[in-house]
Amino acid sequence: MELAHSLLLNEDALAQITEAKRPVFIFEWLRFLDKVLVAANRVDVKEKQKKLVEQLTGLISSAPGPPTRKLLAKNLATLYSIGDTFTVFQTLDKCNEIIKSKDDTPAYLPTKLAAVACVGAFYEKMGRMLGSSFPDTINNLLKALKSAESQGRGEILLSLQKVLSGLGGAAASCHRDIYKNARSLLTDRSMAVRCAVAKCLLELQNEAVFMWTTELENVATVITVKRATLEEVLELMATGFLRGGSGFLKSGGEMLKGGGSVSREVRVGVTQAYVVFVTTLGGQWLERNFATFLSHVLDLVSHPRATQTHVEAVYSRRCVSFMLRATLGGLLGEKAQIAAGKEICQAISKQMRAVEAVVNDISGENKAGAADVSASQHVMVCALKELGSLVQSLSATASPLIQEPSIGLLETVTSVLLHPSMAARLAAAWCLRCVAVALPYQLTPLLDRCAERINNLKSSPEAVSGYSFAMAALLGGVHQCPLGIPHSKGKLVVSIAEDLLRTAAQNSRLSLQRTQAGWLLLGALMTLGPSLVRYHLPKMLLLWRNVFPRSQKELEAEKARGDSFTWQVTLEGRAGALCAMRSFVAHCPELLTEDVIRRLMTPIECAMTMMSHVPAIIKVHGAHLKASAAMVRLRLYDILALLPPKTYEGSFNALLRELVAEFTLTDNSANTTTSLLRSLCHYDDSVLMGSWLQETDHKSIEDQLQPNSASGSGALEHDPSSIYLRVPVGEAIPGPLPLGVSVIDASVALFGVVFPHVSFKHRLQMLDHFAECIKQAKGVRQQAVQLNIFTAVLSALKGLAENKSTLGPEEVRKSALALVMGALDNPNPILRCAAGEALGRMAQVVGEATFIARMAQTSFDKLKSARDVVSRTGHSLALGCLHRYVGGIGSGQHLKTSVSILLALAQDGSSHEVQTWALHSLALIVDSSGPMYRGYVEPTLSLVLTLLLTVPPSHTEVHQCLGRCLGALITTVGPELQGNGATISTIRSSCLVGCAIMQDHSDSLVQAAAISCLQQLHMFAPRHVNLSSLVPCLCVHLCSSHLLLRRAAVACLRQLAQREAAEVCEYAMSLAKRAGDSKDTTIKLNITETGLEGVLFGMLDRETDRKLCSDIHDTLGHMLSSLAVEKLSHWLKLCKDVLAATTDVGGAVVFEVEKDEEDSEKKDEMDDDTMFTGLGEDDKSKPSVAPRWVTRVFAADCLCRIILLCENDKAHFDLAAARSAQAKNPKGDQLVLHLSDLIRMAFMAATDHSNQLRMAGLQALEDIIKKFASVPEPEFPGHVILEQYQANVGAALRPAFSPDTPSDITAKACQVCSTWIGSGVVSDLNDLRRVHNLLVSSLDKVQAGKGSSSQLYSESATTMEKLAVLKAWAEVYVVSMKIKKEAESKPAKPVRNADDDEDEDDLGADVLPPDSLITLVQPELPSLSRLWLAMLRDYALLTLPAEFSSQLPPDGGAFYTPETIDTARLHYRSSWAPVLHAVALWLSSTGFGAGEEKEEVPSAPSKAPALSQGASFTTKTAEGISGRQNASIVGCQYRVSLLPPT
Repeated sequence: MELAHSLLLNEDALAQITEAKRPVFIFEWLRFLDKVLVAANRVDVKEKQKKLVEQLTGLISSAPGPPTRKLLAKNLATLYSIGDTFTVFQTLDKCNEIIKSKDDTPAYLPTKLAAVACVGAFYEKMGRMLGSSFPDTINNLLKALKSAESQGRGEILLSLQKVLSGLGGAAASCHRDIYKNARSLLTDRSMAVRCAVAKCLLELQNEAVFMWTTELENVATVITVKRATLEEVLELMATGFLRGGSGFLKSGGEMLKGGGSVSREVRVGVTQAYVVFVTTLGGQWLERNFATFLSHVLDLVSHPRATQTHVEAVYSRRCVSFMLRATLGGLLGEKAQIAAGKEICQAISKQMRAVEAVVNDISGENKAGAADVSASQHVMVCALKELGSLVQSLSATASPLIQEPSIGLLETVTSVLLHPSMAARLAAAWCLRCVAVALPYQLTPLLDRCAERINNLKSSPEAVSGYSFAMAALLGGVHQCPLGIPHSKGKLVVSIAEDLLRTAAQNSRLSLQRTQAGWLLLGALMTLGPSLVRYHLPKMLLLWRNVFPRSQKELEAEKARGDSFTWQVTLEGRAGALCAMRSFVAHCPELLTEDVIRRLMTPIECAMTMMSHVPAIIKVHGAHLKASAAMVRLRLYDILALLPPKTYEGSFNALLRELVAEFTLTDNSANTTTSLLRSLCHYDDSVLMGSWLQETDHKSIEDQLQPNSASGSGALEHDPSSIYLRVPVGEAIPGPLPLGVSVIDASVALFGVVFPHVSFKHRLQMLDHFAECIKQAKGVRQQAVQLNIFTAVLSALKGLAENKSTLGPEEVRKSALALVMGALDNPNPILRCAAGEALGRMAQVVGEATFIARMAQTSFDKLKSARDVVSRTGHSLALGCLHRYVGGIGSGQHLKTSVSILLALAQDGSSHEVQTWALHSLALIVDSSGPMYRGYVEPTLSLVLTLLLTVPPSHTEVHQCLGRCLGALITTVGPELQGNGATISTIRSSCLVGCAIMQDHSDSLVQAAAISCLQQLHMFAPRHVNLSSLVPCLCVHLCSSHLLLRRAAVACLRQLAQREAAEVCEYAMSLAKRAGDSKDTTIKLNITETGLEGVLFGMLDRETDRKLCSDIHDTLGHMLSSLAVEKLSHWLKLCKDVLAATTDVGGAVVFEVEKDEEDSEKKDEMDDDTMFTGLGEDDKSKPSVAPRWVTRVFAADCLCRIILLCENDKAHFDLAAARSAQAKNPKGDQLVLHLSDLIRMAFMAATDHSNQLRMAGLQALEDIIKKFASVPEPEFPGHVILEQYQANVGAALRPAFSPDTPSDITAKACQVCSTWIGSGVVSDLNDLRRVHNLLVSSLDKVQAGKGSSSQLYSESATTMEKLAVLKAWAEVYVVSMKIKKEAESKPAKPVRNADDDEDEDDLGADVLPPDSLITLVQPELPSLSRLWLAMLRDYALLTLPAEFSSQLPPDGGAFYTPETIDTARLHYRSSWAPVLHAVALWLSSTGFGAGEEKEEVPSAPSKAPALSQGASFTTKTAEGISGRQNASIVGCQYRVSLLPPT
């Protein structure tokens, strides 16, 4: 490869290497040339230009592959722009001749494409220098466009784009021709061509005026609309959303769907267009025009065309929710988001007023009203969902929204709980849950309010339903609120639920709602966990038993009774009871004793028996009972899947009949398919199934495009119980699928649980039955049945593997194998994937070499003979899956054959699908074979490079799989890559070339693969990865619009920062300088003087993906560890900027919005041009939004880490040393010099709105006090530097003691108070009093006793706060006694006289007398000692072994309640030690009550009266404690102190 690094192509070296390696050599030369031409001396270049041009133009006709032709064109254009341009016209003519050529053979195509690429590059680089030659060139390209195949069409369009870009307005005469030819290709069947046309037209509209005047309607690409008004643009996009658009969207829609409703692809596309449109205009524009935008998107979802069927309505809602979240969530700062929340509230109350008018219209005059009410539910769902997400993301920062009466958020949302539509009521309940999670102090009042309303409005079906949804949602949110809710709320919920269930039968109009509500509340109650449920379990077991008939006889008897309505209520009640059971089993596993399971099984077995009766009941009473019956089955399957299968093995036969009938669609005329297949197939196989859609920022709407039933149509109304369950990871809101799909999913999951416990005979029967079912079904139904069966089989095989069971004897295997092998030839790629996966899993559970050999041989034979794409793809995947599940050792003997077959298939250029599947399988084999693959690395690598250089870039799946192969090969060679031998060098350089080709690919997933390959190379051979080119590439990708590319870039940076943080930061800065200097506008960067770190902090505000945010945190953490101490100022400024950015961004804008409202006439006159354009510039300089609270919390944590990192160097904590060091070396930096900044940052954090930030701020403050308490102030001997910050510390602590502060913050603040008082910093009694008074006020709270105040949080939160106060006082007391003791042991100093000399006066002026601290504690000692002893008594009891638990006091202790005993133990454990120390000191100072008051009498005469009284009182208190009790306490504590530390 080194021979390729010369200015001229080394033709001798090229002639000596083999034919196969020449393309790589040429590519490597072109890569070198690309770097060197720009930097080379122009004289040298001109000298060799003639020869260079000759060599480069010679390459055009050598049929170069895509990456080569791209580089070739770029180099030729660069060469002419640097050197002489004499021969450029000759070269251009030569290219045009090639393009005109009539040769249409595939072999000549690469040459034509290379000529087209060169023409584009010339015009892009030199543009108008090429003078008047352009009309001929453009006509030539347009003529070629008409007869070209898809690859040619794409290349020509991209070339035209470059021509247009280079010529600008000069080519106006050709604009119309280009437009006419390009527009028709917008509906081309090739995606690559459609993308190329869009790029070409985008370039065209920059110059051609007619594009945004007459043709905008026809193109409907709403990309730039400089002359259109906002209303026109939104109207145009709405047309696309509701009608499939006009212009090309219409024809595209009809082509995809065949008329009728809007195609989903178009709707999703238009949704993304809305987001791009708003994002392009920017955050400030959105703030100013938010009201317009909001009303427009909410109108979309209320339009009848968007909600023609229920599933379509859900899809439209998801699209609108996506538009709102993507714009509001990302573009607006916190202040502006609060203003937006206000707008949404107004929209909701306006809708609700309209609904109430219709509902209350008794006369029935308003005929159109019913349709409006139905449409309003969708508007409500979108608005409430966004409002909930907004409040939840703002967290405590959202409090102005809740507290401002003019907004009335809680009233507005609560009013929707009475909406006639269930979907709207559920959305309102969900929104309340979000409010409670964001602002936990609202949780208990909201629960109380709902409980009161349920009791008052018992006779309204909507109220019973709505308020029970809200209570269930709030209970479901408790687990996200660490401080919990009072225990009594559990009793409240149980009594309401019981009451609802008891009164359900009294009023038939309310029976259904009350039954559903009662069980929903009990299900939600279970989420509070075992400590609360334990108290209500006996009652629950009784309720469950009573819902179902007690005996077989009763079951039979009830069949004959009842009408359709009573049966509906009965079925709903039983479904509800089973749902509450499921919730109990899921959330309280500790309570599942054998006895409890036995008692649960009685109703469950009854439910199973009842299943067989239901079809007959439906026959008698009507099909409308089908949904309720399906709900019962769903609940039954769900709970059985959570219980040990042994508990119901007696019912296996009946159960399996039900399950198999469910997913084989025996009694179901719809062709419903399960949604679980993708999750059961391997994640890596998604490239074959086209579900690359999963990992994007717009997953929530792209799910609609998946092929399985109702994919992406999740909605709360499909299963109200999901309102109290935990939200699946990565989802913003629970989205259960429609009932029809959920039941099949549940049956498939349960089948997998039960199958391993079934006898072999039954397994065989079921497998044969599956084959029969597939045979019987035809067409679409067959596909559906087969998909469901395969998912069930995969689920069963997975269950067998997890249980370490085998599949069974020969006949079972045979039957299973026949089933699977049959599907490897299925035309549906998803089924082929599932079959391959199933084959691998079978090999895993059978685990016999002969069986594996037989499977492999079948696929070998098939692949050698089959010519069709389907069999070749299916069986090549089968080989990959066999190796994946059996591993290198188990499949070693088949390795050679597998590799040779797959290498041959990967070269099949006629079918890119075959190449994709073969390469994917090859990657699986490389991965699983490990070192055994070492012998095949070279041929595989050579194939990978050849394909990377020849496969057209439009076949992105092939390139993605090549990336996977390359990554797997790098891992196989591993640390060997560091070596210097010839073979290793070749392998290494081949890997680097492969990465370079992929980095240059246009597809983001291929670029992501390139980055992960380079990351692996860096892990094994760090010296050979060039960071100076890699880091800038990664920095550019941080701004990518593709999630996977951003993830890959950050993951790579994370690894690099672990080893080479300094280099990474330097290269990033150099890129920023380059971007600043160069005219190249393609580099999109936000790197400012804060460097890469600043960019990463900024990303934390925008990104929502967990993996990505976690990697950003780690990357910043590694950088901080390596660099913070050396660059203290830089890092502290970074943290300070983040923390100091209050949420005032957009403050002015909010004001402008209000001003606009007053002056709406001016707004109308505002020139539309400025509406679209006048915003862009000021946005770029500062970050788009101020740092959000989550980022500020991270910055506060970073601050604590910086203080910790400086610990090892004493100079950081010595002001005198720091100043002298700085005088010697001005660049040096010591932490102590930044003390004022540290205090200011801690103060800002500790007094913020956000509770999490307050905690982090208090932690930082405590760290600062601990580290700097003893640092002397050189200018004032005898003083410490922290003294000047007394006021700041007091001010930071004060808000934490206000009555409405959460317990955990007050507890933390007590800790800081005791640290501050005990640090000895404070030298003025009055200053000390400020902080001391805070502790006194909290001591009063402790003395108020249990249950005195209206409780917002759980009892254990109160325990935590009270113990923190007692611990803080104990620490202060311990310090005060220590000071006193030290003072007593020193010789007494004479009292200061006025005539003492000055420096002595100076030295002691503000020093506290040694007993002043004790004088502050003394007045509180009588009560403190009592409380301390009570606390120690509690702890002694709590540490008793479990067998003594019955002897604990039934009412709890002094500071804990029996219900919260488990959590209380943790709080006691963290505070008993200082309290024990304090009690020991106190007891010894009072002589254990021996009346030694004299020790207590202090020396300060001014305080004597008060204290002597205190002392005698203390003595009495001590005497009051009987010796026995005293001994037991101290004895217990002694025992505890001997326990191993926990």
